[in-house]
Amino acid sequence: MDARGLFNQLFQTGKGLAKQGQSWGEKAVGVPKSGPERETMLAGMGKGALAAGALAMLFGTRTGRRATRSAVQIGSLAALGGLAYTAYQSWQSKNASAPPPGRPMSDLSDEEAQKRSLGLLKAMIAAAKADGHIDAFERQRIDQAIGKMGLGSEAAALFQEELRKPLNPAEIASAAESPEAAAEIYLMSRMVVDLDHPQERSYLEQLATALDLDDDLVQHLDQQAEQIRRD
Repeated sequence: MDARGLFNQLFQTGKGLAKQGQSWGEKAVGVPKSGPERETMLAGMGKGALAAGALAMLFGTRTGRRATRSAVQIGSLAALGGLAYTAYQSWQSKNASAPPPGRPMSDLSDEEAQKRSLGLLKAMIAAAKADGHIDAFERQRIDQAIGKMGLGSEAAALFQEELRKPLNPAEIASAAESPEAAAEIYLMSRMVVDLDHPQERSYLEQLATALDLDDDLVQHLDQQAEQIRRD
């Protein structure tokens, strides 16, 4: 599965829809839960809807809208890596004993970039479901969307598995092979969660601990996230 390609398609699709003043999720809010009108809309999305769209733009779910908004605000996978790298360097400049950040996404080989992208994709899904509100009915709708979008079996299985498994910050953090990767995972997650929701804030704090991020570095990453949202 081309995790890096899926992520970048998600970012580009979100940006294109933002220019039109709407997202797929927002469009889907006002249509019936079933019937010809919904089927027509789904057909119009086309089979190039990408696996990430099954999560990020699904039928106007709260989960999907938040992930979509985050993708639009970040802009690209390379931009995410650059923002995390900048935050790390800023923090490192004030901490002489800090380890080097590791390589940003743009400097990775294709195999390495695919592995890191997969970790970020899982982090995004985990953060999007951190409020615990993806119930059985919503999971059923997600499964149906995955089937209708004509996604590959590997991508479909990934989304279904990640949406169903219990939240596990330690497992998400285990994908970070360097401080740079840890910063990327945190920043991606921070862009998706709602800090006003106690359960989501708790998840993010647990993730920061599992990633072994210094409190000051977390503040730098939080500032980056807030700046993205203001821009």
